[in-house]
Amino acid sequence: MITKNDLIGWLEDIDKKLENKIILVAVGGTAMTLLGLKPSTRDIDFCMESKDINIFRKLAKNGKFKVDLFQDGYIFSEQLPDDYLDKSTRLETNLANIELRTLSLIDIILTKAARYNERDEEDIGTIAKTIKIEKEELIKRFNQMKDTFAGREGV
Repeated sequence: MITKNDLIGWLEDIDKKLENKIILVAVGGTAMTLLGLKPSTRDIDFCMESKDINIFRKLAKNGKFKVDLFQDGYIFSEQLPDDYLDKSTRLETNLANIELRTLSLIDIILTKAARYNERDEEDIGTIAKTIKIEKEELIKRFNQMKDTFAGREGV
């Protein structure tokens, strides 16, 4: 399992090797671990701009962790609305070249609900117990994303 300290230490090593600034948006369990909502994650999931993905992939390749990279708001099997980055949460770090963010909690819930397995159900429950999610806000965001969910073909 990968803790918040493991994640930050790993990113610090990558940050030192980067020549340009990039934005990383943690998704799923990675985001929840960085936000302190769960103690660890099984793998590392980030979303980033497609122009930066190959350089980050090369630097992240160490065999130590399983890393999944998504690009331009396309996460798992969903395309997030264009404002996902604006709605994301910026984390305070000492990283010079990496701006570290997490998906908004509503976007985490919706991407987990779209994939939905036992672990996702547990994570959604954790978020729901931690903060008050306004039903109307969740429905509004869902309506912005629903046509990109897998299984919508031909509907």
